[in-house]
Amino acid sequence: MGELAPLIADLALILICAGVMTLIFKKLKQPLVLGYLVAGFIASPHFALTPSVMDTASIHVWSDIGVIFLLFALGLEFSFKKIMKAGVPAVITTLTIIFGMMFLGFVVGSAFGWSKMDALFLGGMICMSSTTIIYKAFEDLGLAQKKFASLVMSVLILEDILAVVLMVVLSTVSVSAHFEGGELVGSILKLVFYLVLWLVMGIYLIPLILRKLKPLMNDETLLVVSLGLCFMMVVVAAKTGFSAAFGAFIMGSILAETLEAEHIQRLVKPVKDLFGAIFFVSVGMMVDPAMIGQYWLPILVITLTVILGQPFFALVGVLLSGQPLKTAVQSAFSLSQIGEFSFIIATLGVSLGVTSNFLYPIVVAVSVVTIFLTPYSIRLATPAYALLEKRLPKRLLAMLDKYAESATPRTGEDNHWRQYLGIIVRTVAIYSILCIAICAISFGAVLPLVSRWIPDIWARILTAVFAIGGMSPFLRTMVIKMNKSEEFHRLWEEDKANRAPLVAGIVIRLAIAMGFVFYVLARLFHISVPLILLMAFALVAYMLFSRFTRHNASRIEKTFMDNLRSRERRAEYLGEKTPEYASHLLDKDLHLADFDIPADVPWAGEQLHTLNFGQRYGIHVVSILRGNRRINIPKATDRLFPQDRIQVIGADAGLEAFGAALKRCEHTEADEYPAQEEMVLRRLPLRENSPFLGKALKDSGIRNRYHCLVAGIEKADGLLHIPEANLPLEEGDVLWLVGEHKDMDVLMAL
Repeated sequence: MGELAPLIADLALILICAGVMTLIFKKLKQPLVLGYLVAGFIASPHFALTPSVMDTASIHVWSDIGVIFLLFALGLEFSFKKIMKAGVPAVITTLTIIFGMMFLGFVVGSAFGWSKMDALFLGGMICMSSTTIIYKAFEDLGLAQKKFASLVMSVLILEDILAVVLMVVLSTVSVSAHFEGGELVGSILKLVFYLVLWLVMGIYLIPLILRKLKPLMNDETLLVVSLGLCFMMVVVAAKTGFSAAFGAFIMGSILAETLEAEHIQRLVKPVKDLFGAIFFVSVGMMVDPAMIGQYWLPILVITLTVILGQPFFALVGVLLSGQPLKTAVQSAFSLSQIGEFSFIIATLGVSLGVTSNFLYPIVVAVSVVTIFLTPYSIRLATPAYALLEKRLPKRLLAMLDKYAESATPRTGEDNHWRQYLGIIVRTVAIYSILCIAICAISFGAVLPLVSRWIPDIWARILTAVFAIGGMSPFLRTMVIKMNKSEEFHRLWEEDKANRAPLVAGIVIRLAIAMGFVFYVLARLFHISVPLILLMAFALVAYMLFSRFTRHNASRIEKTFMDNLRSRERRAEYLGEKTPEYASHLLDKDLHLADFDIPADVPWAGEQLHTLNFGQRYGIHVVSILRGNRRINIPKATDRLFPQDRIQVIGADAGLEAFGAALKRCEHTEADEYPAQEEMVLRRLPLRENSPFLGKALKDSGIRNRYHCLVAGIEKADGLLHIPEANLPLEEGDVLWLVGEHKDMDVLMAL
């Protein structure tokens, strides 16, 4: 038998150490990440009592794969739509923390005499809190449903997303090896360009592909296809100058918008856990106790910087966003550690070869200390708030309360302008990026390809048709978007001074569309500028009035929006998410509420017009959810059954009254049931004076009138026969009856 490969032996050692340490840390109720770090230290050459990993280079490759899976799974867990839903408080808090801690980290690193690159990476490592650690702490402490916990989780989502962007920026700065503002801005613009392009194209194409291939998909094929898409985007990202982790995150975010997202997430989780464990173990392998002893002072200072700096900037950010002091203190004391992304950014610095060897173990040591202190820090929030409330000047507390009350979204014309301009700017930016991509493909791929096969002039004409035809749906939508919208008409009618800016906006968008067409024509054909302008105007005018272009633009936009909202619509259909219109009911003091019909409700099977909820409680049923079926705006003749979930609209008083009525219908204990409702079995001999003699069983009224069931008929031969509905009853027959006590007593007395 051949000699065992070092990589297999190393994996055996790593997984054995990881398995043992995770069991121990699970027993101690400590984060498993710390167990992986300890396992890595045990498997490293720095721990002499156990065997050590031999092929460290291969392990680092596997850890890089682990980073890819971690970022892919992170993208699957949330989509970029969550940025829009996080709210202004989360955005302000996140930006305050990141910029503040980046500055502090750079200052601390520079104070120790480290290089600019070490100081910059240190700032990136200490500005991100740990999502998994905080989430677990909230669950353990029973705080997950608190208001501040929702704000903290929104901040963590934004931090994770910005951490991916930060990795790209740090990679760019590392490659250029100097800090030039122009180059950095160019890199950020390049990042935004590819980010929008990949997301838009991915959300449009990938759900369509998955729907077409769904009949061929089982768990195995879906897993292979998902991982294939992940690594395809990893390669694309690397080819365009970005990190592999960034590509994995983008593909995860794209797949997060598909209906298969939860299924993919479930399938990928074991793979992510395995390679994630290898990554964290590899982090622990780089911890050198001698180096930690040598750099104990930086570790202490950086730990204090994280413990004090993160809460301080979080407190400032939450207060600036208009939240109450108590929410700010609770949020601040929750964000006092660094975690997974610190290791990933540290790994990035090592792989790029731009950070010193001592930085990695320092950050690991700081992370371990701050993670251990997280639960205690969260518990200190309440006494810290009480102390602040007692010590701070009353005037300052009153000012903070007043600021929090005033920090509400504005309404009126300013809000209308903001909504209108937001949609316009977003549309122009996204469609301009798509048009730039089409131009790049046209001149970089289509023109060289067709020039090989057809004459030059025809190649240029064909390229122009491809480019302008491809851009036409996007250019048309760019020009006409929101021109017939409710916001446009409201602004037009509210104030005549609004009309000039509105018209100017249309003209500017028209000029942008003509600019793209002009660029294509001017690059392909050497003709006079006035003629090109005239041709550009004519082509854009054709796009605006062409029925074919309008149909294509509407189809593309509808498909994209359907793909983007597919998960939300399914959640609304199944009753897992409140419909969007529910938020608008609050202005009218109405609410949309869900109620589950109890199994033993006495009016089960009744029609809605009989139940008359509108008159009795002042509520109206808008939807009935029955399994995977949804009945919207049910008819008066529709019935309600046990286990149905209904969505109703009403005022608070009506909803509370209806909820109380449902509670009274809930299952009671068995000993509370009346004795007369107990089912019994009795024998009824048919004598000569019985009213049932000569009647068929179906006409006897035993079931319909007396609510009893004939289970069997005992004939003169002594055998028990199955009852037949049309068979007449005879003298001497013995009926075996099943029914309730009270009904049976009435029947037996006949």
